[in-house]
Amino acid sequence: MEIYEHQPGYQVRQHWLLSFSVLVLLVFGALAILQTLAVGLIPFLFGIGFDQLPALLSGTLNHPNGRMAFLFIQGLGGGLAFWLGGWLFIRLVDKKTMRLSRQFSPEKLHEIGLVFPILIGFVLFNSLWVYLNMNMEFPEAWKGLETLLREKEDQLMELTLYLTDFASTGELLMGILVIGVLAGIGEEYLFRGIVQPKMHAYTQNAHLAVWLTALIFSAIHFQFYGFLPRMMLGALFGYLYLYSGTLVFPILAHILNNTFTLFLVYFNKLNLIDYDMENATELHWEYVLIGGVVFLLSWKRFLSRQKTQTHA
Repeated sequence: MEIYEHQPGYQVRQHWLLSFSVLVLLVFGALAILQTLAVGLIPFLFGIGFDQLPALLSGTLNHPNGRMAFLFIQGLGGGLAFWLGGWLFIRLVDKKTMRLSRQFSPEKLHEIGLVFPILIGFVLFNSLWVYLNMNMEFPEAWKGLETLLREKEDQLMELTLYLTDFASTGELLMGILVIGVLAGIGEEYLFRGIVQPKMHAYTQNAHLAVWLTALIFSAIHFQFYGFLPRMMLGALFGYLYLYSGTLVFPILAHILNNTFTLFLVYFNKLNLIDYDMENATELHWEYVLIGGVVFLLSWKRFLSRQKTQTHA
């Protein structure tokens, strides 16, 4: 299950709280350093003045290079930072080496094509959790908290809409690189590649490790009204890793999920389809049922192939 192995003579078990504290510090340190670097490069790469940076970071800057600059910050200070923080933890703290040859071994990647129907089916079925989470109502005594969370959700949605309102094919490709590829690689490397195996070691329960990691994965996005569907998605990534033994499966699924959403947004802007990220007032049961069937059939095939390879 793990993507790296201990070097001989190194103490394997560390205090879990200390270990995770160091991991968090390294990741947030990498985020802070790379985001600061990215912001510092903006005036030179995109012609945006330092006085315009606050408007850029809030998603309100009206500049021809504004979206590309924002994506640049997200890429350097997001996906790459997650990867760098995790890599530093592996090499400097745990003193481990990567098992790249095992990650990309042909026998592990034999059924990689199943990721496509698994993800598409799951996304359709997951629309049920999107609907339930987005339409969640608090008790009357907690209405103040609900209002606060809704306001935060609206702010995040405004940033998301600004980030994904692609004005050209070039911006779309940049979005796919940053939001799809870099985020998929960086987040899966950290959460499924490092956090999940550690949770497994500490709890001695693989399934609990998957769900705890999925919970943390969803929580760090700071989006309450997207918490449940994102946690379910994180669990899917976790089980893809658990049963395949390679990060390639969850990374590909993560990239496809994010890229699929970006294409929906872009095609909607071109008036080719009708898609609204903000609208979760309707639930299409036919999509949920079709997605559930496609997912279950694909997942059954995936598990049977993994068992066959295990006993081969």
